[in-house]
Amino acid sequence: QVQLVESGGGLVQPGGSLRLSCAASRASRIISIMDWYRQTPGKERELVATVTSSGNTNYADSVKGRFAISRDNGENTVHLQMNSLKPEDTAVYYCHAISGVRIYWGQGTQVTVSS
Repeated sequence: QVQLVESGGGLVQPGGSLRLSCAASRASRIISIMDWYRQTPGKERELVATVTSSGNTNYADSVKGRFAISRDNGENTVHLQMNSLKPEDTAVYYCHAISGVRIYWGQGTQVTVSS
């Protein structure tokens, strides 16, 4: 029922910034948790950041101090502000949401950090 659409990915130089956004459509219930994951070919999908409906956040150690996740509960959107990007941040980033007993995934947006 809920569709997640990511945007904001692209190519940036090391040290640059990107802001990812994810919009949830047709949400009939409050989305309790929204997350960002990332994945590179041949590797496990990695949880990057989480934000709850109450605003609590958690981050992977590799992005602490550089990334910031936020959400708008009224609009059911989530953002990931990525600063001081490193080449190892290169991945496809996926939006993930939990609403009641339902789990949803976005299609992913490519982030490439290269000079």
